[in-house]
Order: sequence, then structure tokens, then C-alpha cells
Amino acid sequence: MDYGFTTAAYVVAAVLFILSLGGLSGQESAKRAVWYGIVGMGLAVVATIYGPGAGNWVISAIMIAIGGGIGWVVAQRVQMTEMPQLVAAMHSLVGLAAVFIGFNAEIEMWRIASTLSEAGLATCDPLSAVACAAQAGKAALFGDFTGFALKIAEKTAAEIAVLKIEVFLGVFIGAVTFTGSVVAYGKLAGKVDGKATKLPGGHLLNAAAALGSLILLVLYFQGAGSWTLILMTLLALFIGYHLIMGIGGADMPVVVSMLNSYSGWAAAAIGFSLSNDLLIVVGALVGSSGAILSYIMCKAMNRSFVSVILGGFGGATGPQMEVTGEQIAIDGDGVANALNDADSIVIVPGYGMAVAQAQQSVSELTRKLRAAGKTVRFAIHPVAGRLPGHMNVLLAEAKVPYDIVLEMDEINEDFPETDVVIVIGSNDIVNPAAQEDPNSPIAGMPVLEVWKAKQVFVSKRGQGTGYSGIENPLFYKDNTRMFYGDAKKSIDSILPLIK
Repeated sequence: MDYGFTTAAYVVAAVLFILSLGGLSGQESAKRAVWYGIVGMGLAVVATIYGPGAGNWVISAIMIAIGGGIGWVVAQRVQMTEMPQLVAAMHSLVGLAAVFIGFNAEIEMWRIASTLSEAGLATCDPLSAVACAAQAGKAALFGDFTGFALKIAEKTAAEIAVLKIEVFLGVFIGAVTFTGSVVAYGKLAGKVDGKATKLPGGHLLNAAAALGSLILLVLYFQGAGSWTLILMTLLALFIGYHLIMGIGGADMPVVVSMLNSYSGWAAAAIGFSLSNDLLIVVGALVGSSGAILSYIMCKAMNRSFVSVILGGFGGATGPQMEVTGEQIAIDGDGVANALNDADSIVIVPGYGMAVAQAQQSVSELTRKLRAAGKTVRFAIHPVAGRLPGHMNVLLAEAKVPYDIVLEMDEINEDFPETDVVIVIGSNDIVNPAAQEDPNSPIAGMPVLEVWKAKQVFVSKRGQGTGYSGIENPLFYKDNTRMFYGDAKKSIDSILPLIK
């Protein structure tokens, strides 16, 4: 296929990706937006495989079949509760791809330089390697070079200098994204301690590694050799690991969003190295949208955007306020009686609802309460669950009407007039310590002020703390009752009691 078709296909694919991102901003348009993305990606793959300079179609077909098969199996097996760690794992693959492509470019540049040197053409500035060989009457020197290698051989000295910077930055961002995403996956999957952990030296180690990488960039640009790229990769791998290890569990939703941004910029760097315009556009879209989402979430958590990039927030700053009192349990009959007597009800879903897969039961409870003339609404915190929009997706899957699902800013002022609040598997997002304890790790974080309602019922498996390990004074307040047990079984037990 010619460049005209490939360019046109890339433009259409880019438009579809933009429409996909725009559609994902609303629940009603999300399904259509997903299809935009699927069609756009399919078109991009076809245009790339059959575009100018492409080759190795058999290998490409085999790789696509293997990747598609793995993707199909993963999609069938992974539960919604495991989506956060799956997303983190996917980010790591993007980072790893950036590292591999960067090193591939470095290997090809070394091969071209070796070919010129063996032919007695050590200096070709400002000509490209191909033009230099042709000028010396050795046009056949690069006759065996095809695809990516030939593209590099056709670059002038100035373009090679730019490529070196692209390669270095791509490998750096990719390496940081890779190890950071692997650690995030471990924390989200419970395979790594969710608490903020740093090596002695903390941010100074990160700063030293970043400074070392900058020095290595200068040396690499001046032709010091591939060892500079290898050493920088090791430093970047350490930075990614240490950054995410230094972030507390309560802030992992922001981390996932930030890693999404990192993976986007890594993809854009790959696009520059491969001279692929669509990859640059897509990478920029993912990188910028991820950064914007991270900023929005940081505001929702009262966190500094810079501190997220640097890592190491989410830890206590002093002795925390002592929680006194006891947790008072209630049974299903008590909860059902309160719901039957209430006029206004707010349900606050959290990760515990996802773990118990209780969304269908919650939807049925909502239907019965609304049929009985009750006003039922849902309160969604921006970082509820472990992934941005996690709760919205679960409720949409359970056919909960969109118009009764409200964001925190829309519903927080209504809690004093609410008769009953049901908290299902939420902890940190309803923790009054964010407002009452200046030494709490979540101090200053905007939370759902459920304790201002007349009655609060908390559905939890047991008396343990949340994902961040922070004690919640809400559970000890006079108007709070603990409804212990699996969320799905607990909700199912009260459904027959709703009149």
C-alpha cells in the first residue's frame, strides 16, 4: 500500500481515538466510545502491517494471533475486581515495549556505524549513511537494509542526533513505567505491602538517579557509547520501583492514572523513534488525558500533583488521633426496618462491593426501595475503588439508572437531610479523620460526609481497616451501626424484608 492510504487510515484512526476518549466521559456514550476505539485500533494495525516499509507478515500474523489469544483469555477470566491490577500490568507492557524499541534503534545505529567504518567511511556528516555510501561509489553497502534499519540509515547526522535524544527519553520513560507498573500491580493484587515504603535516603535517591540519568544523556549524545544507555536504563528501573513503593495504598487510584499517563508518553516516544505519526498522536492523547485525570483526582484527594509525580505521599505526619468507643453491630432485620421507615436513602459503594460482586443485589435493593416510594441515590467518591470510575462501571453493569448516581460534590450537602446511608465496602472515602485529625495520612482529603445523616449502616466483612490501613472513627459514632458479613449475602438477606 502507498503512503496516501496509510496517512488517510492514520487520520481516520486518530479521529476515532479522539471520539472514543470523548465518549468515555459519559456513561450513556461509553459503549459507543469503546467501539470507536476498537475500530480505530483495528484500522491502525492493518494500515501499519500493510503500509510502506512493512514486512515479515508471517511473523506479524503469528504475533497478532498470540497476542489476541492471550487478550481473549485474560478478558474472559479477569473479574471486575481485578481490573485495576490488569490495567497496571498493561501499562508495564507499554513501558517494556518502549525500552525494547529504544534498544533496537541503538543496535541499528551501531550496525550502520560499523558498516560505514568497515567500508572506510567513518565520517559522513552532514550526509545520511545511504547518501554517504552512494557518494563514495558504494551504493550497494546498505542494499540488505530494510524497514526500520533502512529508515535510520537514510537519516542525516542532525536527524540521528535527534533520534538519540528520542531513544534516550523513550527508554527512560519506558523503564520507569515498567517497574512502576509492576510494583503497582503487586500492591493492587496484594502481593506487595500496600504501605508507603522507601529506602534510606528517600527522595534523595530518586533525585540522584535522575541526575545521573541526565549526565548519562549528555555522555550518550556526545558518543560515549551504548553503556550509557544501559546504565541509564538500570537507574530508570530503580526510579520506577522506588517511586511507586513510596506511595501509600490509599493513593493507588491516582498512581494507576499517573502510570497511564507515563505509558502514553512512552508510546509517543516510541512513535518519534519509529517515525510513526499515529503512535505519536495516540501517545500524546493517552499521556495528556492521564495527566489531566491524575490532576483532577489529586484535587479530589487534596494532594499535590507534583508529589504524585515524585512519589511518597500518603504517609502519616505525626501521632494520629486515638479512636475511642466500640463498634455496634446490627442484624438484617434492624437494617430493613430502618429502610422501611426512611424516606431518603443514600448508598455509598466501595471496593468491598466489587469484591463481593454485590452490584446486582444492590441494584435489586434500589429497585424495591424506589418502588416503595423511597428516594434512593448513590454517592460516588472520585477515588472509590482502586481505579478511576470503578464504581460507575459496576453500577452501570447492574443497570442502576444514571440519573441517581451522583458525584461527591453533588450530594455532600444533602447528607444532613438524609434518613439512612448505607456504606457498602467503603472505608477511607467516608473517614471523618480526613477532617478531624491533622496527623492522619488522609488529612485534608475531601470525603463523603455520611456521618451527618440520621442513621448510617456500614456493610463490612469484619472490623479490619481499609486498604490504606487507617482506622475509621465513623464506625464508632453513635448513629453508626455495623452490618457485618459478605456484602452480597448481607444485601440479599434484607431484600425479602423490604415492604
